[in-house]
Amino acid sequence: MHPSVYKRPLLWLLAFVLLGVSCFYKPHPAAQDVSRFITKEPVTLVGRVDGFSAYKKDSHNVIVKVQSVNGVPATGRVYARIKETPAQWQDVIRLEGKLQKPYNVELLGNFAWGDYLAVKGVFAEIRAENFALERPAMGLFRAVRAVRQDILQTFSAAFGPELAGIAGGVVLGERGETAPALYTAFQDSGAIHLLVASGGNVGFVTLMVLGVLAWVGVGRRRSTLVALLAAGVYTLVAGADAPLVRAYFMAVCACVGFLINRNSGVFQGLLLSCLMLVAGSPSVVFETGFQMSFLATAAIIICLSNWTPPAKWPRAVRFFVQIFLATLSTQLALLPVFTNVFYKVSITGLLSNMLLVPLASGIMGLGFAFYALSCLHVGFVLQWALWAALWLFKILVVFFASFSFSSLPAAAWPGWAVAAYYIGLFWVFNAPRWSFAKKLAPYGAALLLLLWAGQLCLAPELKIWLLREWNSPVILVRTKAGQTLLFGAAIDGEKLARAVLKSGVRRIDGVFLSTASAREQKGLEELQALLPVGQVFRPFAGHNWPGETAVFGPTRVTAQWGLHARKDGGTWRTRGYAGTGKESLSYQIEYAGAKVQTGSGNYWVQTPSGALRSEQNKTVFARI
Repeated sequence: MHPSVYKRPLLWLLAFVLLGVSCFYKPHPAAQDVSRFITKEPVTLVGRVDGFSAYKKDSHNVIVKVQSVNGVPATGRVYARIKETPAQWQDVIRLEGKLQKPYNVELLGNFAWGDYLAVKGVFAEIRAENFALERPAMGLFRAVRAVRQDILQTFSAAFGPELAGIAGGVVLGERGETAPALYTAFQDSGAIHLLVASGGNVGFVTLMVLGVLAWVGVGRRRSTLVALLAAGVYTLVAGADAPLVRAYFMAVCACVGFLINRNSGVFQGLLLSCLMLVAGSPSVVFETGFQMSFLATAAIIICLSNWTPPAKWPRAVRFFVQIFLATLSTQLALLPVFTNVFYKVSITGLLSNMLLVPLASGIMGLGFAFYALSCLHVGFVLQWALWAALWLFKILVVFFASFSFSSLPAAAWPGWAVAAYYIGLFWVFNAPRWSFAKKLAPYGAALLLLLWAGQLCLAPELKIWLLREWNSPVILVRTKAGQTLLFGAAIDGEKLARAVLKSGVRRIDGVFLSTASAREQKGLEELQALLPVGQVFRPFAGHNWPGETAVFGPTRVTAQWGLHARKDGGTWRTRGYAGTGKESLSYQIEYAGAKVQTGSGNYWVQTPSGALRSEQNKTVFARI
């Protein structure tokens, strides 16, 4: 790929659109969105099923594109929980039940269900008491559904639940119920991306059909058209979500380029498909799947275009070198995203993917062949081969996840560090084109220096997060010098650990408990099992009394009697220790001339500019 491709207007247009959406757009419901009908009364909702349903515990869950509510036209999407019969893709259905706002706890670093749905354009949920089919889908969609269901049932009948689940995930991206231990193993081994239908699957189907047709002597033009038709059918069968549609559009562009002897179609297809998806739904920019798919595809295209093994090497060696380069480029491109989402780094992922990616491609090929033979009642010919491949796949995943260093906790990267990383990675991917890389180096170095200087100059003296899950508040404080302090521990230790990692550190210098409650002690013990914790200060009972001071480099923390807020805006303090167990402490934090004080129970913070109060099930952030 020639460096001139980076000068194309389409690339810069996409860059400006992505930047603009990231900075200025926030997912919100439209004026006629279904969420405006949320009341205490049940409603009757009519809409089209927008995807395959997933079984979760006691209900079949699916997103429905709304057409009307109580006979009144409406727009938007709703997340429906249907008790008995699963809703079928593209059917128009009628649901009766109560609409409600999605449950959401915006705790720093933790999964927020409401935010996740908002990115998908969903601002309401319904637990359907009654479900009815209004109008079935078109014949094409019913045929696609039948093929998908038949493939999954064939896998289920031939293999146990665990191996059938792996086969369904690798071949069709079926989001079934995976055992928690095995799902964690997929994360730790760096292979979790192989359980979803991705752009690579579409590309594999296209290339597989092209290869088979070329082998039997079908002409170039005809084989390309058949391959695109097969890839289109696969895209529909696998769910036709954003990564698959984008990959299919890229496959079309690549095949057109192949027919007219031009090799820039894939990259152009990536840019065009992304631009179309963002134009149609700007919130897709915030989806982790979109980010990972776009970055991985771009990395593979750029890396393999520039880093090519010599033609004189044996074909088998060149094949494995290209697999290694594709795996390495993907891992490097996804490192910041994976770290900022899962707060862990898979050390064995690079090696595991060199084996698991080709094996997953083999499972896809065997899976389709096994299903085709099963339709002819001779599936037994390949059943043992596919079983062995699935068994080996599982064994390798568990093996690579078994090492103590396979997956390590990692702190989230700040924005400036992510930008600096991708600047450096872009230069590395283009390094073989030395004349271009040499011209690029001064500009890249200047940008890196600017980012470093900017974060150094603009960083606040104190960063304060007020975390509150229901009535359990905690305060997290980070200083510009790097100290991390936690006040209270009444939240689950695993959630606290994720909040600390999201703030950008892996260690807590000091934990200050406000009360001697069992809840705080439990949260602290859970946290200590997950992250390194420095000093712990417990109130009273010979530990930490008002007036005592702890020093962490330039930071001083002084214990004081609990500071309480009155309804009229004033404050009052606990008068002393009575031994009732209801006494509490507040803490004054001093750093670089700034002074802040935690309120009793960690519900609020007194800052130089006024009181900052926590909000239930939210994270309140302040820079001082």
